[in-house]
This record gives sequence, C-alpha cells and structure tokens, in this order.
Amino acid sequence: MINNVVPVELRNVVAMDSGHAVFLGNEEKTFVIFVDEPVGLAISMSMRGIVKDRPLTHDLIGHMLRAFGAKVERVIINALDGGVFYARLILTAENEVQARKVVEIDARPSDSIAMAVANNAPILVAKDVWDNVDDVSDTLEQLQKQGRRKREEEQ
Repeated sequence: MINNVVPVELRNVVAMDSGHAVFLGNEEKTFVIFVDEPVGLAISMSMRGIVKDRPLTHDLIGHMLRAFGAKVERVIINALDGGVFYARLILTAENEVQARKVVEIDARPSDSIAMAVANNAPILVAKDVWDNVDDVSDTLEQLQKQGRRKREEEQ
C-alpha cells in the first residue's frame, strides 16, 4: 500500500466565484480540487487554526467519532474519473476489549480533506491519480503573489 500512494499536504485554499480551489501537493507537484463554498470555508478555517464559536458539520462529526473512541486515521484520494475525484476516509477505533478496528468509508474528497485537516490526519493520493493530475504549482505561486501584493496595497 505504501508504494501505491503519495503523501500530500494542503497547500492553500482560494475563494473563487463559485466555490473554493483546494490546492494539494508536495515538493514535486501541486494539483487542485474544486469544492463548494461551505466545505471550502471549513477547510480554510481549520487550515488557519480559526476557532469557531459553534462546531461546523465536520467538527461535529469529529467530536462524535472521538466520543465513540474512533478517529480519522488518514484520507486517500483514490480515483479520478471524468474530472471527478473520489476518496476514502479511513477511521480507526478500539472497542471495549481493546481490539483495533479499521473502517474504510466512501466520502467526497472535499469532506475527507476537511476531516483530515480538522483532525491532523494525513492526506494521501493514489499513485495512478497522482500520475494523471495536472501540475498547477505555477498557478498557485501566481495566486499567492497576487494575494501578497493585495495585502501590501491594503496596508
């Protein structure tokens, strides 16, 4: 399994006209997944460590998992079909006799990323998906430069 996945990090979340662009990558490559606005905001807030007054949906699910002794172990973006990404949320739990149980759940990549970021869990990408996504490192760099310039102008 370890050779079939590529570890990635959340690089940035950028608000767009119709949602958010979530940039994931490593030193080699960065790719983008477009998500709806509420999940994009949740990911962005978790990424920036913003404490929310009330739990958002992903926070609530994380609290529920912990209440039952479960946690988000990792997220795997495991497929790309016709421009649509698919993901698996890997959860672990220990039952009353301390036997470890691993559960794999089909989930939207956006929700999976939100859960991973909120719970400090690793995000992995299947090697075949990694090999087929476009590298948008230059685009991310340009967006970050524009953001820095805009902040400087506002000061």
